Amino acid sequence: MALAPLIVMAPAVRVLIVDDSVVARVVLTRLVQADGRFMVVAAVGTIAAALQFLTDEAVDIILLDVALPGVDGLTALPDMLAAGRGARIVIVSSSAGDGAATTVQALALGAADTLEKPDASGLSSDFGRRLVDRLSRLSDRSTTGRAPTPAPIALAPITLTSVAPPPRTAEDAYDIVAIGASTGGIHALGQMLRALPPTFRLPILVTQHLPTSFMPYFAAQLALMAGRPCDVATDRLRIRPGRLIVAPGDAHLRCVSLGEGNAAVRLTTDPAASGCLPSVDPMLSSLAEVFGRRLMAVVLSGMGRDGAEGARRVRAAGGCVVVQDQASSVVWGMPGAIAMQGLADAVLPPDAIGRLVATRRRP
Repeated sequence: MALAPLIVMAPAVRVLIVDDSVVARVVLTRLVQADGRFMVVAAVGTIAAALQFLTDEAVDIILLDVALPGVDGLTALPDMLAAGRGARIVIVSSSAGDGAATTVQALALGAADTLEKPDASGLSSDFGRRLVDRLSRLSDRSTTGRAPTPAPIALAPITLTSVAPPPRTAEDAYDIVAIGASTGGIHALGQMLRALPPTFRLPILVTQHLPTSFMPYFAAQLALMAGRPCDVATDRLRIRPGRLIVAPGDAHLRCVSLGEGNAAVRLTTDPAASGCLPSVDPMLSSLAEVFGRRLMAVVLSGMGRDGAEGARRVRAAGGCVVVQDQASSVVWGMPGAIAMQGLADAVLPPDAIGRLVATRRRP
């Protein structure tokens, strides 16, 4: 008699809920566990209780409220990340709406995602579907990646006050930096930018997947992180040294040559292959056409494959591509797609990418 094939079930994704409302904890538990892939291992009302639980237990995802008694969720976020030992944190709060300062602050501090929590009467099946969708994307093995990460290159430490060494040869240098990121990318971007010394003056262009309403506050956050002015891109904006330019939430940031080494931004809304708006691919592809081997392209944590086609064009034009490593990425989809195709010149954590970029040298 033929034996039935052995089916090996994946272990449930372990979820910790931190919310001071008993009603919210009960409802969130029910909504999460309605999907058999997830198991709520604890639901607590304070940061202290959460940290105590994480001392002895491991979880995959933490649902964290902001308005908590004693220490609030944002203040505790760095400690929760450390105690979680790789757990992804989703801020679930009434103050985490689109464009809210809380939302961008949470993402900048390392939260993997945010979700606006309605009042108790709104904790319905529709909210539950959105919540489970967030959990599914963050726990999807196809987006987090499981392939071994290439070994990082060795880098000499560079402090924020040090002067970046000159390039070894004129051909070794680059003149502009372009950064693409999505889920988990804001925190990585902050780590990378803080590793650049004040003397680093090359223009930096950024495409981060965020809604339009987030952009003014996001630009202000980037300016603080980088210690330099940051503009939300407008059509025909000149690209200048010492400045950051971030794509708006409703258009692709492209680059056009103005001759004699000068360039400007052009905004377009043509559909991108990735389906993203803004998309990293148009930014990298257009910069590759204008700057060629003088372009350093960086792709940080993010879901999907946006940036892979742009990275291919950067390499074809002689430019350099560096991506975030798997261990430090919230989601290794975007950088992983590039690394797995052999298009990355280096695979590094964000702070090491910043130190490498500061040298103006190719790895």
